[in-house]
Amino acid sequence: MTICVVTGTRAEYGILSELMKRLKDTDGVCLQIIATNMHLSPRYGMTVEEIEKDGFDVDVRIPLPLDDDSSRGTVKAMSVAMDGFANAFASLNPDMILILGDRYEMLAAASAAAIFGIPVAHLHGGEITEGAYDDFIRHAITKLSTYHFTATEEYRQRVIQMGEEPERVFNVGSAAVDAISRFKPMSKEALAQSLGVKLADGFIVVTFHPVTMHPGEAVGQTDALLEALDETVIAGKKENEVCVIFTMPNSDAEGRAVAEMTEKWCAVSHGRALAVKSLGRVRYYSALAHAAAVVGNSSSGLIEAPSLGIPTLNIGDRQKGRSRGNTVFECTPQKEDICAALRHILSPEVREYCQTSGINPYHKEGSVDSIYRILLSLSPKRFKPKHFFDIDF
Repeated sequence: MTICVVTGTRAEYGILSELMKRLKDTDGVCLQIIATNMHLSPRYGMTVEEIEKDGFDVDVRIPLPLDDDSSRGTVKAMSVAMDGFANAFASLNPDMILILGDRYEMLAAASAAAIFGIPVAHLHGGEITEGAYDDFIRHAITKLSTYHFTATEEYRQRVIQMGEEPERVFNVGSAAVDAISRFKPMSKEALAQSLGVKLADGFIVVTFHPVTMHPGEAVGQTDALLEALDETVIAGKKENEVCVIFTMPNSDAEGRAVAEMTEKWCAVSHGRALAVKSLGRVRYYSALAHAAAVVGNSSSGLIEAPSLGIPTLNIGDRQKGRSRGNTVFECTPQKEDICAALRHILSPEVREYCQTSGINPYHKEGSVDSIYRILLSLSPKRFKPKHFFDIDF
């Protein structure tokens, strides 16, 4: 069977990489890779190089125009992606497309695959994130997909509720969480050397994306976060000792404004904050392993961070509706609320609680192995047309 993996961001590749290695090393499986969007942009770290460094061959590259992060620019990028996938699928002729998540380039991939009649296997469907347009993109991808690998039973039931046949929907847990359980982080010293900085004790990792369902609010929310970090994390710390590692936002609408504000703030922090385009999977998970907390509005704070025993401060509505464990704390995107929440999660009591009593609803033993075994059981000769599954109300 020929399985084509489509990847557009560093985060999603980090989740898929272990599964991709398993597929690559399997007799009878031909792994194809299409890299697109942020992977091919110097602005976002040109992370296609990380894919190749891991020993993979990238079969097709679909660069997207990312200079305009307005709604109009995003839709234009989607049109370029659709054209690119049409050419790629015609050339590669895969038996199955494997995609993860909820980004607009994945909607283009799933739409093109549907017209080509290529089954799509989709990871992380059924989730809800009401603060981002990714929410309805994710549900649209579900209806364009043939097989579904959800991260919780709640999400599995939601995919079935959308009319997908139960025998095609598999609750496998999160592949990222499964990989973390076997991950051996770099030492703090090695991580600091890799970054070329000195890391403070109790540093935090911050990722903040624009809330795309609230257009025009990205600058104000980012400013509130930066002011709160100034007051509660940066103030009083030694110069040239990094206590905040910022990873840059995705290529979403208004993402450039958030990135520029973050980079300027880090540049005037007297060495107490560091902005990184892409840490890569190993350095990112290593940073989380040694961090005092993860802060912002990334899904990683809800899905992966709890398995590392650190608290998460989830700011605002971007992840609204997504399941979360007891190590995830919430606040509004207002300076005063962020300050109070930061002081709370960085307290010794909260940190100890997260280390000893944390529960991660996305953890399920052997997630990667489950996905791998199910994929191999889906022989092209057994692919069947979809039928809408009606629930007996």
